[in-house]
Amino acid sequence: MAESVVNAEHPEGGAPEGEATRRDFIHIAAGAAAVGAGVMVAWPLINSMNPAADTLALSTTEFDTSKVQEGMQVVITWQGKPVFVRNRTAAELQKVLADPLSSLKDPETDQDRTKPGHEPMLVVLGNCTHLGCIPTFGSGDYGGWFCPCHGSHYDASGRIRKGPAPKNLVVPEYAFTAGSTIKIG
Repeated sequence: MAESVVNAEHPEGGAPEGEATRRDFIHIAAGAAAVGAGVMVAWPLINSMNPAADTLALSTTEFDTSKVQEGMQVVITWQGKPVFVRNRTAAELQKVLADPLSSLKDPETDQDRTKPGHEPMLVVLGNCTHLGCIPTFGSGDYGGWFCPCHGSHYDASGRIRKGPAPKNLVVPEYAFTAGSTIKIG
């Protein structure tokens, strides 16, 4: 019979304490391969949660407000939603600035809804805050918009004045980028 040789310094036949063995290397390599495989499997799932290129393209839109005459409104589309861009008259501005906040269902000043230096230009999402209908321009009791679905009345600042809508028309994130051009989103 063959006798096994035992290292006199290490009677169990292992390497000295603190030294790596082949078995340690195999365990480390297998663990690293498992982690790499896990990342390769998970990455397509994680990447699929990013917005598509066509969605990113819709995330902003630009519009030249100089095309909107005083007292008129233009409807543009942003992210599939209507956006009202309205150039208000001096009389409309005086009226919305004079309205006391205590008379409003959702108190918000006109200055909070417009950009400094561009007060006549109002930009709001064109969806009623009650059920999402599209209000009509220039009608209603307050000279702004009227939602014919359930009877909500908005003033020339897009603030709810009468009807079931709980909130003002939403002002999207926008900024004037160059002169009269706005960038929404």
